[in-house]
Amino acid sequence: MSKTKVPGGAAAHQLTRRSLLFGTAAGTLGAALGAGPAAAAALGAGGMPADDEIVDLSREYAFYGKAEQAGIMTPQQRYVLYMTFDLTSNDRSDLQVLLARWSAAIALLMKGRTVGQVEPTRANGVGADTGEALSLGPASLTVTVGLGPNIFTDTYGLAHKRPPLLRNLKQLPSDSLQPELTGGDLSLQACADDPQVAYHAIRDLARIAKDIGAASTRWAVLGFGRASAGKGQSTPRNLLGYRDGTRNIKSAEEFDRHVWIQEGPAWQRHGSYQVVRKIQMHIENWDTDRVSDQNNVFGRRKESGAPLTGQKEFDTPDFHKRDGEGQLVIPATAHIRLAAHENNDGLKILRRSYNYTDGINRYGLLDAGLLFICYQNDPAHFEALQTKLGASDALNEYIAHIGSAIFFVPPAPQAGCYIGEQLFA
Repeated sequence: MSKTKVPGGAAAHQLTRRSLLFGTAAGTLGAALGAGPAAAAALGAGGMPADDEIVDLSREYAFYGKAEQAGIMTPQQRYVLYMTFDLTSNDRSDLQVLLARWSAAIALLMKGRTVGQVEPTRANGVGADTGEALSLGPASLTVTVGLGPNIFTDTYGLAHKRPPLLRNLKQLPSDSLQPELTGGDLSLQACADDPQVAYHAIRDLARIAKDIGAASTRWAVLGFGRASAGKGQSTPRNLLGYRDGTRNIKSAEEFDRHVWIQEGPAWQRHGSYQVVRKIQMHIENWDTDRVSDQNNVFGRRKESGAPLTGQKEFDTPDFHKRDGEGQLVIPATAHIRLAAHENNDGLKILRRSYNYTDGINRYGLLDAGLLFICYQNDPAHFEALQTKLGASDALNEYIAHIGSAIFFVPPAPQAGCYIGEQLFA
C-alpha cells in the first residue's frame, strides 16, 4: 500500500484514532461522529482527501504565549463545545484561583495530558481527571477563555479595568432570545478534531469551577462540521447546504485591522471581543423551498458556491449587475449583499462558526442550526452588520436568533502566569 504524507510525517496506512482521520475513514466515521457534509467534501480526485482535510490527531497547540490566545487565528478544527458560566462567588480571590487553575489545566489538556490522576491509589479516592480522553491525543485542542461584562464591576474591584468597548449588546432586529441561552460571566470555547477531546476538556474545567465554588454552568452548545473557513481551508457548508465563510478574514493583515485590539494597556493588546449567537434554523421549511429561491436568499449558487454574478466560488460579486429585465442579479435582500464589506464601509468580522443539532423539538421537527461565533476589535461592528441583516435579510424567514452573549478575550498568558492575571495587579 502506498504511503500518503500527512502532518507530522505519518503515513496513510497508519489509520488509527490517535494518529489521523482522512478520506474514506472520515466518511465512514461521519455518521457516528457527526462529521456532516465536510466528510464527503474531503475526498478529492481518485478518492484521496484534499490537503486541508487531512486530520492529524497528534497535533497540539500551545496555551501559553506572548500574543493572542489559541482558538481564534488557529486553523478551525472540526468540533466545538462552547459553554458559558455564571459566577457564584463574590470573592475576588475565588475568581483569581479559578482563572489560575483553569490556565494550568488548559495547558495540560492542550498537550493531550490529564489534569490529575484518573485512578487514585486510595480506594476511596475521587479521580481529578474524568478519563474519557485517555489515549486520544491532543487532537488540535484549543481552549479559549472569555471574560463577561459582569467581571468588570465593583464586586471584584475590577470596574476600572473594564475594556473600553465591553458592554452588553444592544437589542437587535433578529433577536428572539431565550433567557436560558443568553449571557454569562465566563466563556470556554473548546475546539478539537475529536469531539470527545473537546467534551472532556470542558467537563474537567466545569468540575474545577464547581470544586472551587466560583462558577456554575449556564448554557452550552456542542457543534460539529465547522461552518467557517480559515486560511488554507476549503469552504464548508452550513445545514442549509450553502458554503459558509467564503469571504472570511484570513490574512494576518486583516486580523490586525479587524480582530486584534492594538491599543490600551498590555493586558488588552492582542485581545479581542467575542460575540456568540445560537441561531436556530427552520430546516423543514427551507427544504421545501425551490433551490432557485434559496440561491436568491443567499446570493450564491448552492452547489458551486459562486455568486449569482459569477462562475466560481471566489469570484468577486458584482452587486451592480442587472438582468435583461433590469432586476438586480443579486437581490437587494440577498445575504451576501447585506453582509459584504463593499456595502458596509469595509467592515469585516472573523467568523468561527459551527453547525449544531439538539435532536427533535416538541413539534417533532429537527432542532438544529448554527452556533455563530465571531471575533472583532469592536463589538459595534457585529451590531452594525446584524442590524442590517436583521432588518432586511431574506434569510430571516428561515432562522431565529435564540441565544446570545459577549465576552472580552484577553491575550494568552505567558508561561508561569495565568489568564487575566494582570487584571488583579
